[in-house]
Amino acid sequence: MKRALTCASSDSGGGAGIQADLKTFAALGVYGFCAISAVTAQNSHEVTHVETLSRESFRSQLEAVASDFKVDAVKVGLLGSPANTNELSRFLEERLPGVPAVVDPVMVSAAGHVFLDGETLAALKGLLARALLATPNVPEAESLSGIKISGRSDALKAAERILASGPRNVLVKGGHGSGEASEDVLLGEEAPDGRFFAAPRQESRNTHGTGCSLSSAVAACLALGFPLPEAVSRAKAYVWEAMDAARNLDLGGKGPGPLHHFYRYYGFTKEPR
Repeated sequence: MKRALTCASSDSGGGAGIQADLKTFAALGVYGFCAISAVTAQNSHEVTHVETLSRESFRSQLEAVASDFKVDAVKVGLLGSPANTNELSRFLEERLPGVPAVVDPVMVSAAGHVFLDGETLAALKGLLARALLATPNVPEAESLSGIKISGRSDALKAAERILASGPRNVLVKGGHGSGEASEDVLLGEEAPDGRFFAAPRQESRNTHGTGCSLSSAVAACLALGFPLPEAVSRAKAYVWEAMDAARNLDLGGKGPGPLHHFYRYYGFTKEPR
């Protein structure tokens, strides 16, 4: 079995962060390890508290995994502090050289909570230099590049500018855009002229954790040995299907619901013995 490590925060609502990453790994047949960087108190419509773990606690989790297990891919989400971000940069360089890392630059929650201050954002840009792939959504790509995105050409320009900060490839996700299709743009070593991945745009309440799930799905597919463009294509298809399957997944929350990560495995009709 292939193995992937997620380094991210915990989401008490279960739809994003570590919880979404581990569900995605499992759904795609990859065993998941984790290093929790922060604990968030959140539900479907608000984040009420964030407590960042110490650098020592975060580092201890990383070292515990690396000292005993083989890691085939890494997914990076919200790290919570400059110290944890810099620690992970060091860890990837020293302990997991050559292991593909997918960095999702989580800046703002779906409920509008801003996670990164200026110092943490600066450290994040340093971490991007360790990434095989960075996966910003449109608002994050605009923040990282300083370019307003309103179409394909803008997304390519933003991706090109983000590439200058160090990642080998950039995927600008189009879920925050408009139009009939949600189109993602991949640019970098594996797509020097740019590649576009489109899917019909869904009108759905179940959008919480889509970014986390996409980046962890890409990491899972990389762990399985797929080349990056195919990993992106497979990951986008998985997230689209999990969102579509979540239409009848009502948890009673007031805000956006989660994806149905295990839609392929549900369908039992009998009570367990």
